[in-house]
Amino acid sequence: MDAQRQTLAEMIDQVRDIPIYRPSIEAGSFPILEKPEIARGFPDRWMTPALAEALQAGEAELVLSTGTHHARMQIIRPPFFLLRSYYRLWSEHPDIAGTWREGCQRVSITTVLATEHVARLSARRRGVEAPAIPSLEERRLDPRTLYLNLRLDPSLWDRDDVGRMLDEMAAVEAAHPRRLYHLDCDSYHLAHLVRKALAWGAWQRFPRPASIIHAYEYTPRNVRRFLQQRFACPIVDLFGSTELGYLYYSDRHGRYWPYLDRMHLELLPVEEGSTIYSLIVSSVRNPYMPLIRYRSGDCAETVDGSPDPLRIRRFCGRERELLRLARGGLISQAHLDDWISAVAPSIFIYQLHPEEQQQARLLYTTFDDGPLDPATARALRQSILEGAGLDCALEHRAHIAIGKSGKYAWLVQDGQNAERGDP
Repeated sequence: MDAQRQTLAEMIDQVRDIPIYRPSIEAGSFPILEKPEIARGFPDRWMTPALAEALQAGEAELVLSTGTHHARMQIIRPPFFLLRSYYRLWSEHPDIAGTWREGCQRVSITTVLATEHVARLSARRRGVEAPAIPSLEERRLDPRTLYLNLRLDPSLWDRDDVGRMLDEMAAVEAAHPRRLYHLDCDSYHLAHLVRKALAWGAWQRFPRPASIIHAYEYTPRNVRRFLQQRFACPIVDLFGSTELGYLYYSDRHGRYWPYLDRMHLELLPVEEGSTIYSLIVSSVRNPYMPLIRYRSGDCAETVDGSPDPLRIRRFCGRERELLRLARGGLISQAHLDDWISAVAPSIFIYQLHPEEQQQARLLYTTFDDGPLDPATARALRQSILEGAGLDCALEHRAHIAIGKSGKYAWLVQDGQNAERGDP
């Protein structure tokens, strides 16, 4: 896959007329661009005559980021900016490009916020009000993509919800000459759907996709394993964001590859001596809101601990969700996930609640709906104690609620409820 990389100097030359960057150009130094700075004076500090014309002509639009992990941020971008990034990656990906060439429909099972956004776009195109419960056709983003989910919390899908989604997937599959379709998903949402189909005797009705992409959040190892055991097709991950598009893609074996077209990437340690790196992205892929040295808020680790963006081995969570240990150091969701997946493969959803005096609680659900056996529970508590220095009580739950953005929180700390999910 062609992933042209531009130098930072080349990118800076392309942003000279944008007001937000003029002080940096005059000073000859670009500080890291944080989300609050982007929002200050928006959109005037981004406005140029060319952008004003593009907005007037409908070639650029003002939208909100998803707010999955942070306060929602206004951005300026071409219409369908993220979708085009997705389609290009799908069309070029070495493991799944075949389903693009076959003309497969894309069925998306992700947050209800995404479905509602698509329904609003559909209503706007038709000049009508968005319905409270959009029909199938009102959930089409374009001729190739259909969104399914109509509920905030997928763990609360009932038999009617599951039956409807399976029927809609089957209709998409049946419409293809070779009965093929491509599944785009949040990995948790897909796992919920699979579990419910299995539990309610509907698994035989589940149309098997020809390819799967999950591209919405960190996927725990246990969830990835659960999906890989039930689908024979390639399952790949895309990493990106609303404001940047996609930056990396995994192959079917889990190895990440850069897709830094018109981008430059720096990795900065989140603290001195750490091998967890913060992503600092410069990108002119979006011509209406180029970002220079922008902190995306995501964290990554490399295969050798070096700050080489071409050696990223995994994305390990969000910087604001790192847990600072009393004994020093940091852990990310990926570190806790390593301990859980190695010892307790039956755990599905989990949420860590650190408490005072190096105590913690780990709330968890399981794929089989039962609590961990005593030996597994002891082993997991020991792993967390050794890895994080936390004496962690384990609490099995039948349900862990999803957050208002349709994402799960892995960490709740400082006495505050995480935005993505409260127990």
